[in-house]
Amino acid sequence: MLEAVWLEFTAHWVLYLSMPITSGVVGFITNVVAIKMMFSPLEFVGKRPIFGWQGIIPSKAGKMASIAVDTIVPRLITEREVFDRLDPVRVAQEIEGPIVALVNHMVEEIMSEFEPGIWETLPRAARDLIIHRIQADAPDAVAEVMKDLRNDIENVFDLKDMVITTLVRDKTLINRIFQETGSEEFKFIGVSGLYFGALFGFFQMVGWMFYKADWQLPLFGLLVGYCTNVVALKMIFQPQSPMRFGPWKLQGIFHKRQKEVSRDYARLIADEIVTPSNIIESVLKGPYSDRVFMMIARHVKRVIDDQSGMARPFVAWTVGTRQYVKIKEVAVVRLVERLPETVKSVDVYAKGAMDLANTLAAQLEVLPPPDFEDMLRPAFKEDEWILILVGAALGCCVGIGQLILFTYLG
Repeated sequence: MLEAVWLEFTAHWVLYLSMPITSGVVGFITNVVAIKMMFSPLEFVGKRPIFGWQGIIPSKAGKMASIAVDTIVPRLITEREVFDRLDPVRVAQEIEGPIVALVNHMVEEIMSEFEPGIWETLPRAARDLIIHRIQADAPDAVAEVMKDLRNDIENVFDLKDMVITTLVRDKTLINRIFQETGSEEFKFIGVSGLYFGALFGFFQMVGWMFYKADWQLPLFGLLVGYCTNVVALKMIFQPQSPMRFGPWKLQGIFHKRQKEVSRDYARLIADEIVTPSNIIESVLKGPYSDRVFMMIARHVKRVIDDQSGMARPFVAWTVGTRQYVKIKEVAVVRLVERLPETVKSVDVYAKGAMDLANTLAAQLEVLPPPDFEDMLRPAFKEDEWILILVGAALGCCVGIGQLILFTYLG
């Protein structure tokens, strides 16, 4: 029997040796396709609800963002920690120039709009004096607003909402978080498909040499597509802690790279999500924006009233009490609208003061393995069965193609 098998092998050795090669290629392709399906396309392509596809992570951006938030807040960093690192006086100094310019523009704009007759008849020196007095008080008002924010930060700023809103709004960004923190793991999935596929193909070749059945090649193809995905995923996350087998030490690839992954993850969070600009926008437009608006309104109106001084009754009489109140309200609304752009000059100082990248990295590095795994695992776990099923189906199709080819050449 062995002699007959050997004669069969030597007569068709090219076909037999093609089996491990084909299986390796199939394993590689199915794994790469599985990775692509996790991230692409960003939007649904096809006809809902059945025919079509959207990348798993973009399709569940809200859920993935919530998972990312649960890793960061409140275990690693809180709203208070973020704001306590900012000095209100220093913030006021950093944005003094842009605020002064904004005040100058707004006073001219609002007075020309509401009381053009009175404003234009005032001497230039008088107008400049009013503007300069308000400008002089502006930095102190900014510092006072910052102090109020710090004292009541939990009631005016929702860090979780900010992170989720940012990630849901930008699906490319949530893809980047998983792609960059898991870059080595994704490379391993592709390469392991090649190696494991070739190994399975070798057993497929041996089996075909001794026993030929129509179901054999499609079944092996299905197993190659299935097993290469499953084995690769297991090797990424298992075992969580190092295990020794004689001279060898085994540990899941992701856990072995905990320090490196922590640095990459922390850098992305600090550079792309929990940025000074995003924080300011969230404070001004987030779920507690009404409270912040009232806080800012109180300080702005006080500055206007203080600068009116003893002339306030005369000003109210000249422009009308209602008009005076309306001017103050419009000033608050427009100031809040333009603040995000105005305060960008504080970004460099705030980023250095908060030092989020180093803070997060240091805390991520010492996370327990199960918690650390939760950073990346959801990207694989969510609808993982679909990816494995697609790999198995592609492998089965290749097996059928092999069967047709071998039958034709047989």
